[in-house]
Amino acid sequence: MSDDAPKKSRPIEVIADAEEIKLGSILFTIVEPHRGHEVDYNRWYERDHFYSGVMIGPWTFAGNRYVATADLKALQGPESVSITGEPGKGSYVGVYWILDGYHDLWNKWSVRQVRQLHAKNRMFEHRDHVHTLLYRFEWAQGRDEDGVPIELALDHRYDGFVPVWVEANEGTTRDELWSYLREDLLPAILPGTDAGLVGAFTPLPLLIDAPGDVPRMEASETPVDVLIRPGKPL
Repeated sequence: MSDDAPKKSRPIEVIADAEEIKLGSILFTIVEPHRGHEVDYNRWYERDHFYSGVMIGPWTFAGNRYVATADLKALQGPESVSITGEPGKGSYVGVYWILDGYHDLWNKWSVRQVRQLHAKNRMFEHRDHVHTLLYRFEWAQGRDEDGVPIELALDHRYDGFVPVWVEANEGTTRDELWSYLREDLLPAILPGTDAGLVGAFTPLPLLIDAPGDVPRMEASETPVDVLIRPGKPL
């Protein structure tokens, strides 16, 4: 065949159009491997699922994992059982940043991808989804004037990732809660601490055809603040 012969080309799907790298939503998951399967779970997640389940997908631009060791679990408040179901449960966190403006398309890709992985027997059955949900990014506030932007947070060497669920008092609007956090609480508690960055998020619903092993949780109006501290991650 001549080198000049026409080559069959594949259509190219434009997945992003040179938009600003801006956080739009996140996937946040807390998982508890079954006792005795911790090592196998980590091997599967770090060598396959972290990438095949999320990172190779379009519009995912950052991801990281964190572990709650026994000493860290001891710091959990009693109210944490409303998220974890029981004290001390929820050892591993995975969190992923999704490009602004592409959440719905990413969500459809994600469900399709995980269902494909199930069909190819590339999932891990010896684990429990303690909390898996999507969240819309609302705002971020840093401790330092020229601190790390939220978009870069998962790629920096932070020491930890602390999720704090916040429930407003009855009669308090979300805007009033945001205002209190940003203008009163955070300026008072962040300076001089190890907490370098706070991001605020509100829950979003999972698609109805998401895999059945992911528990359905109500995407209420309750926000969650995520605090990230300087140091080394998992």
